[in-house]
Amino acid sequence: MKHPYRIREIAAQAGLSQATVDRVLHGRGGVRESTVRDVHQAIAALDRGRDQPPLPARTFTIDLIVPDRSRTGAALRAELPTLRPAVIRPRLRPATDPVAELAKVARAHSHGLILEAAESPKLIEAIGRMEIPVVTLNTDLPTSKRVAHVGLAEPGAGATAAYLLDQWLADRAGDVLVVASGPAAPAVSGAAGGAIAGSRGPGLAVAARIAGFRAELHSRAPNRRLLVTDPLRLRAALAGNPSIRAAYTPARGCTRAVIADFAAEHRNFDAFVAHGLDEENADLLRTGRLSAVLHHDLRSDLRAAALAILQSLGAVPGPVRSTSSSVQILTPLNLPS
Repeated sequence: MKHPYRIREIAAQAGLSQATVDRVLHGRGGVRESTVRDVHQAIAALDRGRDQPPLPARTFTIDLIVPDRSRTGAALRAELPTLRPAVIRPRLRPATDPVAELAKVARAHSHGLILEAAESPKLIEAIGRMEIPVVTLNTDLPTSKRVAHVGLAEPGAGATAAYLLDQWLADRAGDVLVVASGPAAPAVSGAAGGAIAGSRGPGLAVAARIAGFRAELHSRAPNRRLLVTDPLRLRAALAGNPSIRAAYTPARGCTRAVIADFAAEHRNFDAFVAHGLDEENADLLRTGRLSAVLHHDLRSDLRAAALAILQSLGAVPGPVRSTSSSVQILTPLNLPS
C-alpha cells in the first residue's frame, strides 16, 4: 500500500517491530490478520496526525461508565492503536448506578472519565465533585461540569429514518411502524404527530430516535399514522393494522425477527430502515431485505472523547471541543467490507 511514512514511523505508531511492518507492507506471509489491521490503523492514524497535534508518549488510565460495555469496549480496543504513542488503559464500568460508580472512579487514580448515563440531580452533583475531566458520550449532560460531549445526535438519526421512509412511500397511502427492542413497551397508534408512549423501556438513545422520527414524520406527512410497538406485540400490531407499509427499528437486535413476523402474517412492506450496523443488519441489507441501515462510527467517537480528555489534561495542545457525530446512510452499494 502507498504511504509517505518510513517503516520505523509506522512501527512506532503500531507498537510493532520494523521487520513485522516490513512483512505486512510487502505482502509476505507469517503475519496474523490482527497485525495487518494494526499496521493499517497505524498508517490511518499517521494520516490523521498530519492535521492534529502530536500525542504524548505517556500512559493514561481512562474510566468508562457505559450501558453496553461489550460493544463499547470492543470499539475502544480496536481504536487504541491509532492513539499511539499515547497508551490508553481503559477501565469499563457498569452504568446501572452511575453515581456510585463515579465515587469509585474518584478513588481510583483515573486520568479521565467517559460517561453515558441519564441525567439526574445526583449525577450532576457527583460530576461537579470530580477532579478529573469528564466527557459525556451520546447522552449529553449540558448542565454538568463535563468538559465536552461526543456522540450522535439521536433525534437527528430518527429524523433521517423518517425522511427516508417518507421519500420511499411518496404519495402512497400507508401507516408506518416503529419496533423498539428492549423491555416491552405498550403498542401505540395515532397520527404521526401524536404522543408516543412507552419509550422508556428501550433506553434514552432509542427514545430520542423515536422522538426525532415522530417529529420529522409529522412535519412531512401529518396524516400518516404512526404505530410504535415492541417485538412481543408486533404480530398483534400487524394483524390489527393491515395498512402498515413501512417499518423502522431504532435499535439493533430485532430486525430479523420483525421481517420474520411480517412474513408469518403474509405481509409485505415498501420500505424498511434499521439502525445500527451489526452482522444481522449487514446480512439483511446485503440480501435486499432492508432498504437502508443508519450507522455511526463509535470508534471515532471514542477516539474524540479520549483526545478531549488528553487536551483537558494539557497533554495535547489545542482547545477542548465537543464533537457531534454524523449518521451514515448505508445501502448494499456502500456497505463496509
